[in-house]
Amino acid sequence: MPAPAEPAGVCGLVLAAGGSSRLGRPKQLLPYGGATLLDAVLDTARACRFDQLVVALGGAADEVRAAVDLRGAEVVVNDAFGSGCSSSVAAAMAAVRDDVGVVVLLLGDQPGVRADTVRALVDGRGGASLAVCRYEDGRGHPFAFGRPVFDDLLGLHGDKAVWRLLDRRPADVVEVRVPAPVPRDVDTWEDYETALAAARP
Repeated sequence: MPAPAEPAGVCGLVLAAGGSSRLGRPKQLLPYGGATLLDAVLDTARACRFDQLVVALGGAADEVRAAVDLRGAEVVVNDAFGSGCSSSVAAAMAAVRDDVGVVVLLLGDQPGVRADTVRALVDGRGGASLAVCRYEDGRGHPFAFGRPVFDDLLGLHGDKAVWRLLDRRPADVVEVRVPAPVPRDVDTWEDYETALAAARP
């Protein structure tokens, strides 16, 4: 008897709950492209036309709600954000609808990710439970997760847990080639200056 078909919906899950300890101010609200860093990521997510869009907030949640355009997104607040990004993944996964068969994980501090990269990842996964971008200089976000690993996402602990999930299940991982360097996360002021320079025409 054939396995039941995976639901067709795709959910974009934006992680933006960090406390920005290294920067000393909420990086979600750093000026970028005429708005904020998180606005840039959400603009990309909306351009992907996901069937569902979930944003995990935590540190500075009230300030982010007041300053960032969250239209079209379901907001989940993770009060345990200090325990690592996996707690934000688990909190957000609880909001994923039953008609979703794929979750695409996007980082709220990685404005260099492009919508066409996300579309290539979703199209290139070919039904795999785990898919990752293979950039010119290594693996990087965004990641895509099929419904068979949703329970694994709910059970993650600590930082870098999604990377460890990939390491535990190498046979299930599909790499989708992206002809560009890995987009930089904004964790420090140097990262922020680099991101600003990359965004200039």
